[in-house]
Amino acid sequence: MALPGNRFFIQDKMMAVAPHHESPRQLWETKWKMPAKMGVYPFMFGAAKDFEPIIDDLEKKGLKEPYDWDAYAECFFPQGEKLETTAAEAEKAGEKEKASEYYMRASAVYRIARFPAPRSEKQKVAWTRSKANAVKGLGIREHPVHEIQVPHTHASGDDGSTISIFHQLPEGASAANPAPVVLIITGLDGYRTELAVWAEGWRRNGVGVVVVEMPGTGDSPAAPKDPESPDRLWSSLLDWTDAQEGIDSRKICVWAFSTGGYYAIRMAHTHPDRLAGVVALGGGCHYMFDPAWLNAVNHLEYPFDLANTLCYKWGYGDDIEAFKKEASDKFSLLKDGTLDKEPCAKLLLVNGTEDEIFPIDDYYLALQHGAPKEARFVTGKKHMGEPDSFIIILKWIYKLFGLNANPGQQLSSIPFQPKY
Repeated sequence: MALPGNRFFIQDKMMAVAPHHESPRQLWETKWKMPAKMGVYPFMFGAAKDFEPIIDDLEKKGLKEPYDWDAYAECFFPQGEKLETTAAEAEKAGEKEKASEYYMRASAVYRIARFPAPRSEKQKVAWTRSKANAVKGLGIREHPVHEIQVPHTHASGDDGSTISIFHQLPEGASAANPAPVVLIITGLDGYRTELAVWAEGWRRNGVGVVVVEMPGTGDSPAAPKDPESPDRLWSSLLDWTDAQEGIDSRKICVWAFSTGGYYAIRMAHTHPDRLAGVVALGGGCHYMFDPAWLNAVNHLEYPFDLANTLCYKWGYGDDIEAFKKEASDKFSLLKDGTLDKEPCAKLLLVNGTEDEIFPIDDYYLALQHGAPKEARFVTGKKHMGEPDSFIIILKWIYKLFGLNANPGQQLSSIPFQPKY
């Protein structure tokens, strides 16, 4: 660990209980209201006014941790259906901009309904509706983002047969003028439906995007309990990008968010010759599976039951004790030798030093093994080191691709404010 005496970097803070765990009202007031008003994670494409009556309903019904996830999700459906209806009416009237906004706002409502993972039946319905609305809303924009089903040609065992991605290339991308691509690997709760928010900013800079979910989340076909399933997933996806005339396969940079950072670190070691660079933002590699860490995280920075959500994501269902007992031996990138493999792709590790979701200790560890890596720790910031980390990473990718671009201008495309 980062501190002497076998202590986590945030050891002295691990007993505190964050106030947002007390109730939906506290979650809204202390953690979610501001990002909802700004239109940023986890409210990309969403409007705060759409969520206020939902929070009132959650509070009125007395829902709180541990949540009945069906009862929780049910509170979002009336508002989601209202937004869907408005979107469909606008689309029928030929008002594409209005329709797109309302489809995306509906998708955002259903997203928080299935948040942090679609574990119950109604949450699974919410995920289906969130996805359907995002496909419609993104598809009728001036610069559409397309959903593509990529054949999972390297599938084996319990893997599925197709990889669902969101994809966009800048205008003019062709065999004669292929575009660099940022391959976005999503996180534990942010799926392709919302991380597509990055597409527009990259398009303006002449860069394409591929947004894909990691194993155990969204529609990922990779068997979540199989430690080698992500390797097969990335092989299939990179085979597909190599075959696209408009993509410069020599200029593919992975940018993975949060839990996705775990997969980025592994990918940098398993596919080093196929990637121009890899960014692991806010991820982990070893201590993230430590039972001492998992025993604490349910009451820290994450809005819900993080350890249980990770347990579900890694294919253990609700057997949290089995996950705590087995996860480190099965998935640690230190124990399986990944961190000591060479060569390794050009790899940038970025996180906040006070991260209470994944310990910064994991990035200290990664720097002590294998090939040299680049790192930038944001002092005093929590998970992912936001917002400082975005500027750090954008500048790094610009340099990687030889772009003359402005990170502030690109970031201005992220916040969403409703027009209607």
